[in-house]
Amino acid sequence: MFQLDVRSRKPIYEQLVDNIKELIIIRVLKPDEQLPSVRMLSSQLTVNPNTIQRAYRELESQGYLYSIKGKGNFVAAIELMPNEQKLTELKTDLKKLIAEAVYLGLTKEDLSDLFKEVHQQIKGDKQS
Repeated sequence: MFQLDVRSRKPIYEQLVDNIKELIIIRVLKPDEQLPSVRMLSSQLTVNPNTIQRAYRELESQGYLYSIKGKGNFVAAIELMPNEQKLTELKTDLKKLIAEAVYLGLTKEDLSDLFKEVHQQIKGDKQS
């Protein structure tokens, strides 16, 4: 379910955050679905439980998860996410990534094709 690269320069908890976010965005993990417990995921991935807990806390602070004391961590409904602030941050990050991609030779058409591909994957829209 989760792919971690121990040779990556990116910290394990950030890789885990990115993996879980992606699963939520592409709707593999549904709203109100319970995530594996810290202990269980820690043993499955052979990662320190503190690392798992840190990733879960980060996702909760970003609005992707919510926790219920004594029950665990659950996927937040998209409507519950703080969209305006998140969109502002995301636009800033996208601008940086697009600038780098253009510098490396990505064309407007390439970017449009990427957008259509992702939109179709997320929305299931066949008319892109």
